[in-house]
Amino acid sequence: MPIAYKGVNLDAGYRIDLLVDSCVVVEVKAIESLLPIHQAQVMTYLRLSGCRLGLQMFKTGVRRIAL
Repeated sequence: MPIAYKGVNLDAGYRIDLLVDSCVVVEVKAIESLLPIHQAQVMTYLRLSGCRLGLQMFKTGVRRIAL
């Protein structure tokens, strides 16, 4: 996902695992449990993409995150 700040495109970029219908961010993790940094990562993806809903899929379940 390209990053634009105040109309300037930045060289840095983020890689969303899956973007469904341009409105749901899906982040897949191969871990037992999620840490706060994983939630922060999805929140960043949601803010940058303009999406309102994110799903974190991990080894033992799914977590829904909404802005």
